[in-house]
Amino acid sequence: MKEFMALTSNADDLPSLYVNTTQPLHSLLSTAKYRIGAVTQILENLAMRGDITTDSVILSDFALLCCIPLRDGCDLLDVIAHRMDVQPSAHSERKAS
Repeated sequence: MKEFMALTSNADDLPSLYVNTTQPLHSLLSTAKYRIGAVTQILENLAMRGDITTDSVILSDFALLCCIPLRDGCDLLDVIAHRMDVQPSAHSERKAS
């Protein structure tokens, strides 16, 4: 895995936002949780409201606004999963000894 991975939420083919894949796992997880949690909070607040009237352009913009941090959080979770897959588990290390 490369040290820096472009986020899939970059706006064009020349990425400017990256994740440092060598960061400690707890730091990557904390960042993912923050991004996913922010969108969750917004969506939960909207779900608690009654009738919300708006046009399709605003809904489209709102959906994009939610997708960007969700995609960033998923990218971070992908890095964590990859790192955990390549690290030997304590269980398999005990079996080898």
